[in-house]
Amino acid sequence: MLPWLPSIPYPPSQDGYWSPVTSTLNWCEEDYYATQYSAEIVNSLTNLIFLYLAIKGIKSCLQNGHDTVFLISFAGYLVVGTGSFLFHSTLKYPMQLVDELSMIYTTCIMCYATFSYAKSRYFSILLAIGLVALAAFITAYYHYLQDPVFHQNAYAILTATVLIRCMFVMELNLRPSIKKKEKEYELHATSPMNVEEKAASAARDRRDLDILHTMWWMIAYGISIFLGGFAIWNMDNVYCSTLRMWRRNIGLPWGILLEGHGWWHLMTGIGAYYYIVWGIWLRHCLNGRQEEYDLVWPSIWCFPDVARRPTMNGVDRKHK
Repeated sequence: MLPWLPSIPYPPSQDGYWSPVTSTLNWCEEDYYATQYSAEIVNSLTNLIFLYLAIKGIKSCLQNGHDTVFLISFAGYLVVGTGSFLFHSTLKYPMQLVDELSMIYTTCIMCYATFSYAKSRYFSILLAIGLVALAAFITAYYHYLQDPVFHQNAYAILTATVLIRCMFVMELNLRPSIKKKEKEYELHATSPMNVEEKAASAARDRRDLDILHTMWWMIAYGISIFLGGFAIWNMDNVYCSTLRMWRRNIGLPWGILLEGHGWWHLMTGIGAYYYIVWGIWLRHCLNGRQEEYDLVWPSIWCFPDVARRPTMNGVDRKHK
């Protein structure tokens, strides 16, 4: 296959420094073919995207004053990437648990951030207790079953629940046509607005519609990347023997491009980062701070960030 392509033959799979394998999963990448110190070198190194984006997110939270729950979320995101790196490097069961269960814990944190917003302290405490109990149950039951399908289903349900809830809250609180049905708009009806108030209200509506438009693009892009990674990961599982044959025929380094689980890491890492950044931006908008923060996203080829608008002597430069 492609004899004109310069390449290096794949070394044989072998035992390595961390042998034997004790994890309940072993992916399509062949073991220890590149180095005896990493069982799955591509699946390990592609987790560096998590480490880079986690550090970027943590720095943004500290520099821009984002809510603490998002700083904790990025810390959890960092643990996911680190755990996955260790798991794929060693293929040891304890590292597998660090990888997979940290995904559950980080999603539970985002679940708390989503469902506790604007709720009473009593509700937030009960929610936190419930999520801790849920995470403990998933941990214990997964360790008992050792069935990856259970973990995958639990993660998918939690992620979908949080995502749908965020979309609902976003539309309910930012869509002008929906907000006008709320009590604050009913109060305006009993006390008609003057010309200046109407102009200011119309400007806010246009601003929020622009924000919603960008948010939906961000959501669509993040979900597309995430689901694309999921599709590639599934094909990697189903057609593993064929992909291994193709990789050996093509040789290195080109065969690396056919490591589907590595693409899963890259694409889900990016998709999850988009989700957390969207959550940060949405929280500021829900707090009525649209004029204080901007989404910095020049193009789809750049990673987005939410940054506080620069000020000079306490005055927003953008409106100076």
